[in-house]
Amino acid sequence: MDYFVLTDTEFFRQITIDKDECKLSSAYCDFIKTVFDLCIGTASRYELLFAMTYTETELQSLCETCRLNLDINKESDLCFLYTRKALSFIRHTLKHMQTQVPPLSISDNINQSPVISYQWTGSTIELVELIYGLIEMRSIHNGETPITELAGFISSQFGIEIKDCYSAYVDMKRRKNDSRTYYLDKMRERLNRRMQLDDEREQARK
Repeated sequence: MDYFVLTDTEFFRQITIDKDECKLSSAYCDFIKTVFDLCIGTASRYELLFAMTYTETELQSLCETCRLNLDINKESDLCFLYTRKALSFIRHTLKHMQTQVPPLSISDNINQSPVISYQWTGSTIELVELIYGLIEMRSIHNGETPITELAGFISSQFGIEIKDCYSAYVDMKRRKNDSRTYYLDKMRERLNRRMQLDDEREQARK
């Protein structure tokens, strides 16, 4: 999310640079609508809260600047009035966001992807073989992640318990074949076979 989405609006341009009183009302209405759209359409409440808090800070600063620059009656300065109105609206919205239960909108639940659980259906030692392969290939954090930490994470994702990763590795080392990586060898063989069959089908269609 663009945290400056509200401060990059036409309204902010009017109260900081252009200061065209004829356009202030329309720009203010568009600003309020933008806030409303964000509140009902933003999936991440934390990102929205950050953007709103940043906007509140900027409006507060502008209000203080307007007070210092006013030479006559501040109530007659439309720029100050609209800035103060926007600040009040943002503060009320922030207060509502921070205290409301359930959340401000149901978009949090609608826009978030459902959590999908995947189950490992191979053997534990096959998973350990894959984990050691990832470590040796330095495919996860350049191979700097401890094997036990990586094993714990992967096992939690796949719903399988690896009680002793090193014991499984020792069992792999005791294998008698020339190649002791049974699972990785089978994976390589089947993947190559699949690509070969795909090539044959493509040739047959020509």
